[in-house]
Amino acid sequence: MVESLLHFGPLWVYAAIMLLVLAESALFVGFVLPGEASVLLGGMLASLGRLDLAVLVPLVIAAAVTGDAIGFWVGRRCGPWLLERPLMRRHADRVERLRDFIRRRGGWAILTGRFTALIRAMTPLVAGMSGLGWRTFLVYDVVGGVAWAGGVALLGYAAGQSYTQVADRIGQAGAAVVALLVAGGGIMWWRSRGRAAGIGG
Repeated sequence: MVESLLHFGPLWVYAAIMLLVLAESALFVGFVLPGEASVLLGGMLASLGRLDLAVLVPLVIAAAVTGDAIGFWVGRRCGPWLLERPLMRRHADRVERLRDFIRRRGGWAILTGRFTALIRAMTPLVAGMSGLGWRTFLVYDVVGGVAWAGGVALLGYAAGQSYTQVADRIGQAGAAVVALLVAGGGIMWWRSRGRAAGIGG
């Protein structure tokens, strides 16, 4: 997958990562679009010298905040109608728990929700439905976006560094296993924190 992406050139890879991250929350489909995985992959490519981490992270932050802003305003304008859609009704319990969490914790719910996949995709939309103020949402969302984008990209970068080090010793197959374990372990740790907070289960 990495090699096939690189055939398109860095600009196309940056664009693809940005679109996946933006669509994750703007289109409320974070459970099917690999936004977080694409940022991890971008960090790995940066460690291999194929992308620039200093370019990747600001682009991901911009895409994440823009996607969340779209989700927030769609929730504010179209919330009641969206709640009746089949996709939302299938997750009605989660949506209600998230609405309650946002009402109780306000901006902190936006910040912590950034680090769990399904919650990350739904939080902007539900925040818009829940009456949270736009300025409060934006401030906490930017802080969360910076922490998430930087953290995930650096995790991918660390995985890529592990990949290159292990490849010198045991070949690419073993290196790939190490890289996947590093990246997967980081994601599981972040998601377990979300579940411990009572919003991801």
